Amino acid sequence: MCVNMANFQKLLVVLFLSAVASSIVLVDANFSKSMYITWGSQHALMQGEDLQLVLDQTSGSAAQTKKSFLFGSIESLIKLVPGNSAGTVTAYYLSSTGSQHDEIDFEFLGNISGQPYIVHTNIYTQGNGSREQQFYLWFDPTTDFHNYTIHWNPIEVVWYIDSIPIRVYRNYENEGIGFPNKQGMRVYTSLWNADDWATRGGIVKTNWSDAPFIAKLNHFRARACPWNGAMSINQCSLNIPANWWTSPTYKQLSYAQLGQLNWVRNNYMIYDYCKDTKRFNGQMPPECFKSQF
Repeated sequence: MCVNMANFQKLLVVLFLSAVASSIVLVDANFSKSMYITWGSQHALMQGEDLQLVLDQTSGSAAQTKKSFLFGSIESLIKLVPGNSAGTVTAYYLSSTGSQHDEIDFEFLGNISGQPYIVHTNIYTQGNGSREQQFYLWFDPTTDFHNYTIHWNPIEVVWYIDSIPIRVYRNYENEGIGFPNKQGMRVYTSLWNADDWATRGGIVKTNWSDAPFIAKLNHFRARACPWNGAMSINQCSLNIPANWWTSPTYKQLSYAQLGQLNWVRNNYMIYDYCKDTKRFNGQMPPECFKSQF
């Protein structure tokens, strides 16, 4: 039987991609199915869609996912500590482990009653961070739940609040700039005392008479590619329908999203490491000279 070699090679490619797609099982689960409490178990409460983190003078509390991921969308609804939250930090982030770890952060820095929370964002690549950007919020994050999403693909990382993009970090790895694309990361969340730095650089301390401090989370979703070791680096990056995060829609912000991003940055951004020339003695990080959005 004569077999056309070109058609045979095409068939092999199709079979390979089908096998890859079938091995990528997206995770989309609630807190109790996908996370476990790592410390402060006497405080934290996890049930179905709900997670409650508690901080008092004896301990804070934290949880993390059972699995690691490489690319996708990580989201949760969060209601932050109300009232006098000075000195407290509610963290919600992705991270790998080790000295060369990658990390993508949301941290919410508490404040005295009537003063705004600060949203602290950062990204680490191969153990190198110092890429902080900070924002005030355009709403009170303590009266209701709001959506906080990290969208991460081989092209860019985007931080969203209520579907509004506030920050973008693009992949310029081919120019020697680090990007988190080779390490699986777990999702972590915690509530802890950081009054040595969190509020006005540590000037305002935690008022323990206001304890317990409570942050509430629900509707956690990790619509992401599970990390199965080094083979996931290629599997999770392939431009195939199963890897929806690689579609053109997610490779760059739309015109409307760019408008939202600029509105936030023009009105609510309070710190950008790329503008802090004194901190870096004029030797700015190379990504600061690249277009991010």
